[in-house]
Amino acid sequence: MTIHRAVLTTQEIAETAHYFGSKKRNRYAIPVAGGLQLPEKALPIPPYALGVWLGDGHSYGSQITCHQDDLEIADHLRACGIEVEVKSKDKRVPHILTLKPMLPWPDNICRRGHNMDVLGRHGNGQCAECGRQFALAWKNGSAVDPVLEDWKPFSLRLREMGLAKDRKTPETGKHIPPAYLRASIDQRLALLQGLMDTDGYIAEYGRCEFITVHPRLAKGFGELLASLGIKFTAVDKQPTVVIGGERRFGTPATRFSFMIYDDTLVFRLARKRARQVSRAGRRTTETERRRIVAVEAVESVPVRCIQVDSPNRLYLAGRTMIPTHNTEMVNNCVGYHIDQDPAPIMVVMPTERDAETWSKDRFSPMARDTPCLQDKIANPKSRDGNNKILHKRFPGGHLTIVGANAPSGLASRPIRLLLCDEVDRYPFSAGAEGDPVNLARKRTVTFWNRKIVLVSTPTNKGASRIEAAFEESDQRRFWVPCPDCGTAQILTWPQVRWDKDKDGSHKPDTARYHCVKCDAAWRDETRWAAVSKGHWVAEQPFAGTAGFHLNEIYSPWVRLAAMVKTFLSARAGGDDMMKTFINTSLGETWMESGEAPDWQRLQGQKEEWRSGTVPADGLFLTAGADVQKDRIEVDVWAWGRGLQSWLIDHVVIEGGPGDPACWQKLSDLLGRTWSHPSGQHLAIAKLAIDTGYETSAVYGWARQVGFAQVAPVKGLEGFNRASPVTGPTFVDATIGGKRLRRGARLWSVATSTFKAETYRFLRQDRPTPEEITAGAAFPAGTVHLPSWADSEWLKQLTAEQLVTVKNKRGFAKLEWQKLRERNEALDCRVYARAAAWIAGADRWSEARWLELERQLAVQPDGPASDALVKPTSRPSAHRRTMRSNYMG
Repeated sequence: MTIHRAVLTTQEIAETAHYFGSKKRNRYAIPVAGGLQLPEKALPIPPYALGVWLGDGHSYGSQITCHQDDLEIADHLRACGIEVEVKSKDKRVPHILTLKPMLPWPDNICRRGHNMDVLGRHGNGQCAECGRQFALAWKNGSAVDPVLEDWKPFSLRLREMGLAKDRKTPETGKHIPPAYLRASIDQRLALLQGLMDTDGYIAEYGRCEFITVHPRLAKGFGELLASLGIKFTAVDKQPTVVIGGERRFGTPATRFSFMIYDDTLVFRLARKRARQVSRAGRRTTETERRRIVAVEAVESVPVRCIQVDSPNRLYLAGRTMIPTHNTEMVNNCVGYHIDQDPAPIMVVMPTERDAETWSKDRFSPMARDTPCLQDKIANPKSRDGNNKILHKRFPGGHLTIVGANAPSGLASRPIRLLLCDEVDRYPFSAGAEGDPVNLARKRTVTFWNRKIVLVSTPTNKGASRIEAAFEESDQRRFWVPCPDCGTAQILTWPQVRWDKDKDGSHKPDTARYHCVKCDAAWRDETRWAAVSKGHWVAEQPFAGTAGFHLNEIYSPWVRLAAMVKTFLSARAGGDDMMKTFINTSLGETWMESGEAPDWQRLQGQKEEWRSGTVPADGLFLTAGADVQKDRIEVDVWAWGRGLQSWLIDHVVIEGGPGDPACWQKLSDLLGRTWSHPSGQHLAIAKLAIDTGYETSAVYGWARQVGFAQVAPVKGLEGFNRASPVTGPTFVDATIGGKRLRRGARLWSVATSTFKAETYRFLRQDRPTPEEITAGAAFPAGTVHLPSWADSEWLKQLTAEQLVTVKNKRGFAKLEWQKLRERNEALDCRVYARAAAWIAGADRWSEARWLELERQLAVQPDGPASDALVKPTSRPSAHRRTMRSNYMG
């Protein structure tokens, strides 16, 4: 049977799936899906440490068994921020060691947040307040303070995730928690490294194996490999042994086998990492694709169609994440010119790695399986150099595939057809050479019939390359005639409507498109038929560049119900998810909400409460400190559910960082309390202090008072950060360069993110006094300002705005600029918000908020509740001074 098409039906694949040489072989293959690109997550245990415990940890506790030759694992655990105690397991087998991981916390603070320097210790060094509470609990059933989330020990975190075995709960045991399987690619790789360092094996030729007797761990390990883009095989084994002529069966196990190369480090242990082999000189294609071994007919039954909610129409099937159903315009364009109009072609991807991936997974299979291209591109196994990964020759031209981050590739040769994919993901500059798009364009100047194609999903308004290119074009949009009245129109999101239930809940399945003229409702089938009769209309005169814009409403593969569900989910998920919907589904740029609200308008939003008191809905306090030349300004904020916030106090400490009395007053502020309507007195849970001015003085003060209540921070610009706060990083080191875990530590804060959030919260619509009286609640994030906040403070809070600027090379970027010189109130707000993030407020569960509310309902003569709730009368804190040994 001869087939002359590159696209085959399932029946044709079934009939030609095999060919026979010396043995039966599989003809077709599909590429292995790449690693899932997911955001970084806040995880209770560092991924590498969890992997080590899952591999060689004790099932009922936190201890880890380790051979003395692999003691290097302890160093890797310490690098994750975990303290490790090493003991010999048995004197008879001194080479077998036990590692006891411990999450570090201050010596003077117990796990329940009690300051033992103030509340006392027992003779064995344990917290006296905890002992008192346990005695009262045994005597009269009173409550005991919970272990603080950030200071929970390693073993407790294992139990809470259901990892450590509990005889009373049979379903517990070793497995990979779902949160770790959907963490960032670096976090998932660290988890795999921990598992492979302990229970993994690598042969001399580089093939890796992992064996486990835990079925749930085996299931998660397979999904972990698939999510990293690693092809593997899994085989269930039943080990047997013959003892005294009797065959006995062992515990069933699952063995995973996969081939990996040294460009993906799956080991941190040096002796295993040294065995990973290079790709050079090896046939690696079979590790990057899956063979179709059989196509079987099944009985036709009613099914539900899969709606692919993805810009490239690609989805992953099954836990092994096999890709299917994908088409790309760039492939078709390149294939047409190779066959019909040969020319020098360049395809530019965001990075060199993206370029290699496109070449291997997209272009090479197309060239191999398309009959008209097979004879025009050399066999990749030939040695004439005409078919390399990033450079391919064909009669009449060549195809060069480069990354936008490689200036040498962009400036190497003349090009007639230039295809730039995802230009908004390109770096601002290719090395030190300048804008990668302009560099690539210069390669086309020698051809009169050159063609340049820029394709991308837009990003931020003012910083989007594709937006700027579209504005320079004739701006063609697709006009669709109404099936009822015939009015031509552009399909826009406001015309998509859906019903609601009586209780206000949305019904996405009722979504339809309404004509802008006659208001006729179009169902999906009507809309698709109307789109087929549409035409392009240019909004500007043609001046050499044709620009085309489409959104997802035009797509024949997308139903409006799916778009509405995505929209509702994005609206509930906040700005990050809404930005994704605007960019990918509507094809529009996202406007960062960075305009400062009018300070005079904020005057009318003030509320009544006394300075130094906490409103009833405030549940804990944080503070932000801004260090100036002659003073330190501190703002204290109270935080409640939904991250509502109240300004509680504004403190100016005169003297500056060179005055010891100034630092003493700041230390005294840490011991101060603010009264709550419940009768409790709240202290500052976390104070974030800026290290930008007089860094050494800030570190010195932080070392003196300790880091349980203080977080030195450093502001970083830019919106494209995985997390608004990262760290901490340890900044103190010995002469030998070893980082000191008990030295100064620094948190990095994406100030742009928190500034945009603050201004967005300040611009929110608030309920009217009548609505509040009727029981209406303030929206999440509301910033409550007190009547005693003066106009100067309000002006400082609104002292910046977000603008689009161009740097020296002409690249557009978003930047915060001052409207006035003083902005201390805004800086202090950002630092206090970062302190709330560090304290964990963004990640607290409903149970945690309920616990805080319960604590604040306790009468003043009740037992102390938490580090966030302090007793009315307390002695002044005797602060323990801790210095690193290298400082003298």
